[in-house]
Amino acid sequence: MTLGIVAALAYGILAIIGGIIGYRKANSKVSLISGIISGLLLMIAAFVHLQGQTWGLTLAAVITGVLIVVFGFRLVKTRKFMPAGFMTILGVLALATMVTQLAVLR
Repeated sequence: MTLGIVAALAYGILAIIGGIIGYRKANSKVSLISGIISGLLLMIAAFVHLQGQTWGLTLAAVITGVLIVVFGFRLVKTRKFMPAGFMTILGVLALATMVTQLAVLR
């Protein structure tokens, strides 16, 4: 298991947990649905890469990039570090890990 897979799995799990927390705290169905969908997509992409398909890690990097943009906009809008700033920073770290892993694979 590579570090890129671990990063995709970890960020996916955090997205799901964040969606659940957003639903419980603010009764936000959008947070729940988007957290579960993005988290499951990241975990599926990690599993695909684990099976030897390079496109799985590429998909995980794209999903992570989209989440960074979404959380970045939310951070600018709310000016609150939690959860948007936290997820943005973790997303950048996960994306850097994935891109580094992709560079090694090519």
